[in-house]
Amino acid sequence: MESSCKKVCVTGGSGYIGSWLVKKLLEKGHTVHATLRNLGDTSKVSFLKSLPNADTRLVLFQADIYNPDEFELAIKGCEFVFHVATPMLHSPQSTQYKDTTEAAVAGVKSIADSCVRSQTVKRLIYTASVMASSPLKEDGLGFKSCLDESCWTPVNLSYQHSNDFMMAYVKSKTLAEKEVLSYNEDQNSDQLEVVTLACGLVAGGTLQNYPSASIGCVLSQLTGNLIYYEGLRFLQEILGTIPLIHIDDVCEAHIFCMEKPVMKGRFLCSAVNATINEIADFYCENYPKFKITEKFTGGVEGPTCKWDYTKLVKEGFEYKYDLKKILDDSVETGRRLGVFSE
Repeated sequence: MESSCKKVCVTGGSGYIGSWLVKKLLEKGHTVHATLRNLGDTSKVSFLKSLPNADTRLVLFQADIYNPDEFELAIKGCEFVFHVATPMLHSPQSTQYKDTTEAAVAGVKSIADSCVRSQTVKRLIYTASVMASSPLKEDGLGFKSCLDESCWTPVNLSYQHSNDFMMAYVKSKTLAEKEVLSYNEDQNSDQLEVVTLACGLVAGGTLQNYPSASIGCVLSQLTGNLIYYEGLRFLQEILGTIPLIHIDDVCEAHIFCMEKPVMKGRFLCSAVNATINEIADFYCENYPKFKITEKFTGGVEGPTCKWDYTKLVKEGFEYKYDLKKILDDSVETGRRLGVFSE
């Protein structure tokens, strides 16, 4: 057992995906260097230190994407790095970057360089987003015939259901993923393998005491939250459907990418697809106490293209959670956290 345990780094260790990943890595016996923006945030520090095995196998580091050199110490001596952190809101104090996109790209480049300099890191696993993988054609007029790892979201188009925040997120995730994948093409790429997991909308459970934004989107038809619902509509607009994946499957996929002897490249990471109307139908059938108004159904749905999620599966990964389990667990999480007025 001990011989298979690794020393790994997880950036954004107190976030939704990051905290679940830290917990699973600790359970599997690995030593985890987890970063968070502020070690003075006692609630987040206490939360992470309360995880099983944290007393002996978890080391916390302060590091901020807006100061990417801070990750160097956390990465030092590790064999694998999971880069989960991403800037969501621009720091107005920043004189170095004009927006979150510049910060995200510079951050991922600095972290990859730190991995190379460490001389111990074998693989960098980047938590990407399927929002960077739209099959829309470059002119925005229709979808390509198939969505697979070759698809990239056009970042210079305008979208009906987007806003400045959503577009900043899409642009930062798209350009940061392209930047980190470029390390696989570098002449010294044998020093570092890079894997990116373009994850669908992540939902299900949470270790946090509040719902993540992605769970908020999944539950928006039940809560009546128009802001989160626009996120669903935006996903369907750029992807044709809503790709969904359970938080546990997401983290198992990350660990799977660590455990493979050799692995590099881009992988779509999503268990199922559903349209907004299909999600609404599921809720109406299984949770009839909730009344979903017409405002929160998908209306006329545009043409969809074929989805190809097989690349990761062909490597040997198996998804355990279907649509029903993802949505049921999300509803249970919502109830536990008091987001419904039932």
